[in-house]
Amino acid sequence: MLTPAASYDQLVSDFEWHFPARYNLAFDVCDKWARADPNRTAIIDLTSDHRRDASFGELKALSDQLASYLRTFGVERGARVGIYRTQSLWTAVAHIAVWKLGAISIPLFKLFGEEALKSRLLDSGAKAVITDSEGVDALFKIYQDLPDLKELMAVDDLSHPEVENFEIADTSPDDPAVLIYTSGTTGPPKGALHGHRILLGHLPGVEMSHDLFPQQNDVIWTPADWAWIGGLFDVLMPGLHHGVPVVASRMIKFNSKQCKDIIETAGITNIFFPPTALKMLKAESAEINGLRTVASGGEPLGSEMLKWGKDAFGVTINEFYGQTECNMVVSSCGKLFPPKSGFMGKPVPGHEVSVIDETGQQTSHEGDIAIKRGTPVMMLEYWNNPAATKAKFRMDKDGNEWLLTGDRGIMEGSDIHFIGRDDDVITSAGYRIGPGEIEDCLLTHPAIASAGVIGKPDEQRTEIVKAYVVLRDGQTPSTTLLAELQNHVKTHLAKYEYPREIEFIDALPMTVTGKIIRKELKRWALEEIAKSQLPEVKENSLDG
Repeated sequence: MLTPAASYDQLVSDFEWHFPARYNLAFDVCDKWARADPNRTAIIDLTSDHRRDASFGELKALSDQLASYLRTFGVERGARVGIYRTQSLWTAVAHIAVWKLGAISIPLFKLFGEEALKSRLLDSGAKAVITDSEGVDALFKIYQDLPDLKELMAVDDLSHPEVENFEIADTSPDDPAVLIYTSGTTGPPKGALHGHRILLGHLPGVEMSHDLFPQQNDVIWTPADWAWIGGLFDVLMPGLHHGVPVVASRMIKFNSKQCKDIIETAGITNIFFPPTALKMLKAESAEINGLRTVASGGEPLGSEMLKWGKDAFGVTINEFYGQTECNMVVSSCGKLFPPKSGFMGKPVPGHEVSVIDETGQQTSHEGDIAIKRGTPVMMLEYWNNPAATKAKFRMDKDGNEWLLTGDRGIMEGSDIHFIGRDDDVITSAGYRIGPGEIEDCLLTHPAIASAGVIGKPDEQRTEIVKAYVVLRDGQTPSTTLLAELQNHVKTHLAKYEYPREIEFIDALPMTVTGKIIRKELKRWALEEIAKSQLPEVKENSLDG
């Protein structure tokens, strides 16, 4: 935990990592508090018609029951279990129950389509999936294609007998606990495998981005889904670790009115807003009072958004930075230093973050933003993918390994100036989307011969997914086909991954080895934007 400090430099100099020899996430976020203060509020669940304040004692009892139930189906240490749920008390219970067994939880978006679900469950060899009744219907369609999957559980209540003194698995900080899939530019999504220490690694960044969290009477929430690392380990688990009430809510479509209602109902003081949520609030001229902190991460906000946030919330928006493989390693902290436009923030205490060149040496010029191996928030490896794991690191002349983020930047003192992405991953509405997965999905449609996908700059979403497609012989472009292709991606992958724009072309730009030249597609999109911004020329004008 960060100690109170008068300056960022003091915060860094006072910081030390403390790793217990034996450590289990479930004990840390649940049983620790259930023993010390069982009536303390853990989850404020607003997902049904009636507010439910669940205590740590209740969280322990429910997770013990579910862990015991999972054990009857052969879930044991090292087994992979999918959690196909959105924010709710039972989502927290599910992860904790899996960790109590020494098994590995796999967060899964409820927006995933059949192919996205199948690829992750196949790759992980998941033995069970914990979901709700809606999720069972979706999973049952692909159940026969998943030979390792033995059980689908729709859990919103349990008839399983209560368990006394459930014995939590004896695990070390490095034992695997969670497998989170992240999209890359090519090939299928990769699974970032993290140890139980992932939470310990997140804590300094969470505390810094929320102005030395926790403070008395803090209540934390995010509209981001708990199925991605930002919701699960930037909010839910750090809140439980500190004994701070965490709010669970469902927002089918984000809007300022419902957002304000949730904040007022639960007495929320600390929020992680994804950038897209902030842009929507700004578009609705929303003002929210009573917040102690607002944090944001996923894409740069810019000076205009930061200024608006200060006026709208009365607090400085603290930006933070990281990725699924190594999250919460850079942050701002309005309590200690003012934000700088164009800068991501400063390295979080305990993480050595720098900009390195092609040889792995630190540089004052533009280079690759990288994190030195050794931080507990860093993944153990990519699941079943040693080649990708090796490629993720670069070694310097002293033998130190640096994890490459795929982003470019410039280090100015302790501040990191973000330049841009070094790959083709699309950042849209806070989601990281791999173009290769969408291209592969489009190719399964009978009308498509080839497809190239890029991120097209967009004012509200940072980027939108744009697809350039070549049709098979005998097919003709139409608005009907365009809508059909969009729905095809929505159904098979995820609703947030569908191409908002599709352009029919005769041929894709390709390398001699047959790879799509996405930079050329990107250039086409930028030219299209530039043309749309030209002033209209009217014929027979009397002016001039």
